[in-house]
Amino acid sequence: MIRLKNKNALALKLRNPAMVTSCIPTARVINVRGTDITVVPHRVEEVRVLANIGIKAPSPILYNYNWPGRYTPYDHQKKTSAFLTMFRKAIVLNQIGTGKTNSALWAADFLMREGIIKKVLIISPLSTLERVWGDTIFKDFHHRRFKILHGAAAKRKKLANEKADFYVVNHDGFSIVAEELLGKVDLIIVDEATEYRNPQTARFKFFKKWLDRNPQAFLWLMTGTPTPNEPTDAWALAKLIDSPHLTKTYTGFKDLVMKKLGMWKWIPRVESPEIVKHVLQPSVCFSREDCLDLPDTIVQQRQVELSKEQRTLYDTMMKKFVSDAASGTITAVNEAVKIQKLIQIVCGVAYGDGGKRIEIDCAPRIALVNELIEQAGEKVIIFVPLTGVLNMLVDKLGKNWTVAYVDGSVSANKRNKIFQDFQEEKDPHVLIAHPGTMAHGLTLTSASSIIWYGPINSNDDYVQANGRVERIGKRTVSNVIQIVSTPLEDRIYKRLEGKQKLQGLLLDLIQQETR
Repeated sequence: MIRLKNKNALALKLRNPAMVTSCIPTARVINVRGTDITVVPHRVEEVRVLANIGIKAPSPILYNYNWPGRYTPYDHQKKTSAFLTMFRKAIVLNQIGTGKTNSALWAADFLMREGIIKKVLIISPLSTLERVWGDTIFKDFHHRRFKILHGAAAKRKKLANEKADFYVVNHDGFSIVAEELLGKVDLIIVDEATEYRNPQTARFKFFKKWLDRNPQAFLWLMTGTPTPNEPTDAWALAKLIDSPHLTKTYTGFKDLVMKKLGMWKWIPRVESPEIVKHVLQPSVCFSREDCLDLPDTIVQQRQVELSKEQRTLYDTMMKKFVSDAASGTITAVNEAVKIQKLIQIVCGVAYGDGGKRIEIDCAPRIALVNELIEQAGEKVIIFVPLTGVLNMLVDKLGKNWTVAYVDGSVSANKRNKIFQDFQEEKDPHVLIAHPGTMAHGLTLTSASSIIWYGPINSNDDYVQANGRVERIGKRTVSNVIQIVSTPLEDRIYKRLEGKQKLQGLLLDLIQQETR
């Protein structure tokens, strides 16, 4: 096979040219020096037909696309985009931190340019609506319009009826705008598709029925952890992409991948990973170990809303600080204390008179942490700015994961045992720590994901804490995930990233908000 660049075509030397010309009306046979050569336009539809008859050809996106945006795509991102352009329904199993967002958007943008699709629906976790999908479209695809469908039901529906190329909605909000989007979008991208892994839930049933009413629509599912609990989690995902290898019923699939050991106990069969891999086709999968051209560390933010109680307390506190600033009572001496009070509120644990610990409803933040741990698919380190927050997280997260914690109250011997177990044993799965307690030189490469539950005020501690997974012997790219609910947190993280002092930060924020 030769690609004719000037003709944007593929030249094939075939024993039976009719095999192609009978399926592709645009194909032509020409005689070159006594040899019949079949020439096929190098376009998406033609390449798909070639694949269906057993002739592999590269996706046109690899040759006819300028890859817009701030960054040059990595090799695995180009391959992922190319894969997606070849399938109406498929699943991307690339691990967290490998750039699935850009890969999917590049593929969608290319198909739009080719006139194959017109509008895209993106369904994602609430935490990634703006800070991941919205920011990426805004910064890398200036020529495309997008709408974030979030807020009250009436607002969502209004936005869904406005003109856009991309509509972005969270999983829980999809049902509100489903009718408005019916027949309007012809590609659906589902980020963190394991939200639909249980075929018995109302969410799965509603989405499946909606898809059945859109039989011609493209569907790309995305998740780095397709079976977070059991091999059976794969059945619903395979059902959504119409996998040709899937059993007809969930029960039949369960019998294939699970072994019964009593009335109520089931365990995965040894062959279950291969069965899962077989049914989750067509799919593409790149682990971080495969992506040798990625930077050593990828920093990303996840946005989460404050609870009603947090919002009330935070707004009240900010109004007081605005008043204090106007009267000149916020000084360099006490500014850090006032910032700490706001951080206590967003983290969900405040300190009252006499050091009394007061827990504040922070359910959205806890839910996001659980979500991030599941997405990581491996061990995770969580850094917290306050001991009270640490104790609260141990209690909350311990309901779903094996958890260990390290703070100033943990003895050196016990601390060393925790670090050793975290590095060498299956459990604990989650390590929660105050960054100041992590000794310089400590290696914890069994984890490649760090979650900052809340920001701290020390540049040195921030850098050293992130360095726990940046040692010789680490296996993969490191992910640093910053949880953010307010402009204050965002500004603190930006200063930590730039190794800048936090002095004057609160006053700068107040001045900007009161202009």
